[in-house]
Amino acid sequence: MPPLVASSRSFQPRTTLLVLLLAVFAFALLQSLINPVLPALQEDLDTTQNLIAWVMTAFLLSASVCTPVVGRLGDRYGKDRVLVASLIALAAGAVVSATAPDISLMLAGRVVQGVGGGVLPLTFGIIRDELPREKTPGAIGVAAALAAVGGGVGVVVAGPLTDAFGIRSLFWIPAALIVVAAVASRVVVPPSPARNPTPVSWLATVLMAGWLVALLVPLAQASRWGWTSPAVIVPFLGAAALATGWVVVEKRSDRPLIDMRMLRSTAVWTTNLVSLLFGVSLFAVMAFLPIFVQTPPQAGYGFGASVTQAGLLLLPMTVTMFLAGLGSARLAGRFGARQVLVTASALNVVAVVALAVEHDRRWQIAAALALMGVSLGIAFSTMSNVIVAAVRPDQTGVANGVTANVRTIGGSVGVAVMSGILGAHTPADGLPSESGYTYGFAVLAVAGVAALLVASLIPVPKPGATTQGPAVPSG
Repeated sequence: MPPLVASSRSFQPRTTLLVLLLAVFAFALLQSLINPVLPALQEDLDTTQNLIAWVMTAFLLSASVCTPVVGRLGDRYGKDRVLVASLIALAAGAVVSATAPDISLMLAGRVVQGVGGGVLPLTFGIIRDELPREKTPGAIGVAAALAAVGGGVGVVVAGPLTDAFGIRSLFWIPAALIVVAAVASRVVVPPSPARNPTPVSWLATVLMAGWLVALLVPLAQASRWGWTSPAVIVPFLGAAALATGWVVVEKRSDRPLIDMRMLRSTAVWTTNLVSLLFGVSLFAVMAFLPIFVQTPPQAGYGFGASVTQAGLLLLPMTVTMFLAGLGSARLAGRFGARQVLVTASALNVVAVVALAVEHDRRWQIAAALALMGVSLGIAFSTMSNVIVAAVRPDQTGVANGVTANVRTIGGSVGVAVMSGILGAHTPADGLPSESGYTYGFAVLAVAGVAALLVASLIPVPKPGATTQGPAVPSG
């Protein structure tokens, strides 16, 4: 082991945590910075609205597949090493996108950036390894909340950065921050105390990638191809077959990408389903609401906002998300995690319904987003700690990694569905109609209602119980 890594043992856990939080923040920032500038990026790349939506979808799809794979590689080769490699890949993908002359290379760069999705499960695992057990739940909650807050910050600062340095700076600046995080991680994060030599199941990886692609592509294109056309139905059937095969392979694997046995715990599967459904609304709103507010009023809706103004409209969500995340642990301790998640889910439904029916004034948008921020801030931190309480200590990292991953999968679905709905309500060479956004937000509200119902099924921990999860092999 090189002396540089060996000497890192002298760093305190607090220093390690700060470096990990920097990595999480840098990842979240790059993930969200381009959301408000999609219309400008579409013009810059001379492409269509349908293709520019894949700038988000390609990233989320890649992250959905790469997140569990990178987590497993961390178990085998060392979380510290794989974290640095993930950050390098994230920076490399950002450079590719920053220099892309057309949409194809832009999408290629976004796919490479999706490898950075592994930063979250690796962070959770390193926190579990390096921090005292009693501090683990709080630290994981902070990391989960920071991932959400970083996304909000990216939306807010995208406009000023674009005005000052140009649209491609939205890739160059986070790339520089990611390089700093990679160097700091190499110096500070201690080597993993344990390794597992079991190889990654590449068959499960291919099957997972296959069913996600087969599901998302027709979802995004169904409005153009027709819901009953073979081009839509055949991929859907293929997605079902591939997903079934993936589940079978995962259940038989000693080291599955996503542990199906762990998911049998009621607390785990309900929390993960709530996370997926929250991801549907979060990523779709973050991707398309900036486009809505930038639409010229001549279209019958929108405010003709600049990129900076669009970001400022989303600022209330970022602020309330951060503040709510800080208070979530106290709320869960007083009222119980299930009640807190049910309340957060209800607030999310109210917020998305408000966006669907009341979006004629800027204050209406800001108020709905502030309410959504409260919902998301409470929910994300609470879900992380529900998982911590529901599994064995050695499963903390992988279990929270799964929760983050299914949220990303939900985001992939949400963006694809919203893109498809808007596509169905967009005339040739025109802008989406207002009804497209109304129907789209209404569908997101349906996902929110489903999250509310599932949250009510989360079991209440028995007094004195430390875990609710079954005894399953660690991930």
